[in-house]
Amino acid sequence: MMQKLGFSSVWVERIMKCVASVKFSFSVNGSVSALLSPSRGLRQGDPLSPYLFLICAEGLSRLIFLAEKREDFTGFRCSRGGPKITHLFFADDSLLFFRASKRDFR
Repeated sequence: MMQKLGFSSVWVERIMKCVASVKFSFSVNGSVSALLSPSRGLRQGDPLSPYLFLICAEGLSRLIFLAEKREDFTGFRCSRGGPKITHLFFADDSLLFFRASKRDFR
């Protein structure tokens, strides 16, 4: 997604190293455990999470705009002559608006 949005490959590599090279250790009753490597992506509370989420949301937004431009589906109008609304993003919530027609659900 970052490459599609125009980030340089060097920058993408650096971000991916941050995501893939994480190791944890735990302290239990004063004794520190061995290093553990998570097997999947980011963990809750990771400082990169909000930024990577925004990059993915931007990518999703652009894909929705392209699909509407190709007339794959039609957004919702609140009033005659008003702009079509296809989606709204707020924090980590996504609302998608489509016309309920067989044409829009191929």
